[in-house]
Amino acid sequence: MTENFDANAAALPDSGIFGLPSNLANSKVVLIPVPFEATTSYGSGAALGPRAILKASKQVDLYDYGTGQPYKLGIYMLEESEEIHDFNRKAKKLAAPIIEQGGSTLSPRLKFNLDKVNEYSSKVNRYVYDTTRDLLSKNKIVGVIGGDHATPFGAIEAHTEAYEGGFGILHIDAHADLREAYEGFSWSHASIMYNVINYLPRVTKLVQVGIRDFSEGELNIIKSSHGRIITYFDEVLMAHKFEGVPWARIVDGIIKDLPEQVYLSFDIDGLDPTLCPNTGTPVPGGLSFQEIIALLAGLVRSERKIIGFDLTEVAPSSDETNEWDGNVGARLLYKMIGYTLLSRSPQKLKRRKR
Repeated sequence: MTENFDANAAALPDSGIFGLPSNLANSKVVLIPVPFEATTSYGSGAALGPRAILKASKQVDLYDYGTGQPYKLGIYMLEESEEIHDFNRKAKKLAAPIIEQGGSTLSPRLKFNLDKVNEYSSKVNRYVYDTTRDLLSKNKIVGVIGGDHATPFGAIEAHTEAYEGGFGILHIDAHADLREAYEGFSWSHASIMYNVINYLPRVTKLVQVGIRDFSEGELNIIKSSHGRIITYFDEVLMAHKFEGVPWARIVDGIIKDLPEQVYLSFDIDGLDPTLCPNTGTPVPGGLSFQEIIALLAGLVRSERKIIGFDLTEVAPSSDETNEWDGNVGARLLYKMIGYTLLSRSPQKLKRRKR
């Protein structure tokens, strides 16, 4: 961070994420934008999420009540990859007719399309993996900004190699994302956690919060996981709240299921959809912004370490004057970064007084 930077001034037009003058060398936190959404099966627009967050981030005040001044350690977003944009354009075109018919009984032509989409998705995984691995080797904290929720798989894979002792994932989402090759797509946004559980054994625990849209097959996977997957369904969480259980106590219960090292995977549709109305698959219910902040703060108070994170499925409105989704995404991102840094700091949050 340059000495002349004024955190209280308006962001300059050519500034980076959050209006910062950061560069890769002087930033502790590095964000990888991944504008890819080929397998989104309902609404689209997530590929525009990184750009929307970047634009809205310049309106975020840099002093944060809960986490202080995370910007001082440097936050930098890489340039969007033109190759990933190209993969997205080509893969979306190929995927569209498959999605239109639900991925079933494919003709030879559509089977060819499917194989090509899976190939493009694998290339995205490799790009994210290689980029994350390189940044982790430079002692950076890495966050992926999607794109759809399939995009962070390569980052999670790279973290399993960097943290050989294993870690847990705190997964905030409206969906369980445990479907196998949804609509035939091996790397579907609806399959991210299925792939994590099946291909990344160093992910020792998956704790899901806010889930309210899932299949019977996904429920069976959760039940047969022998405790590796613990799911806090939205309906159950809300029932406890209606019965008078304080959210702070619910948070403590969620956190106790997580190991010491935690990767945070956040699909924006885990929030109440009034906060993300243009996300691809909104579902009624969900968590408030304040409940999420309390969950992140509780994670830090418990002295767990957040090793990395992703934020996906932020999709801007087609009305360019409506920046609500990007605004919420940018503010959530700053909170995620702040609590990630605080979890690694000697300065810990004080425990609540009961």
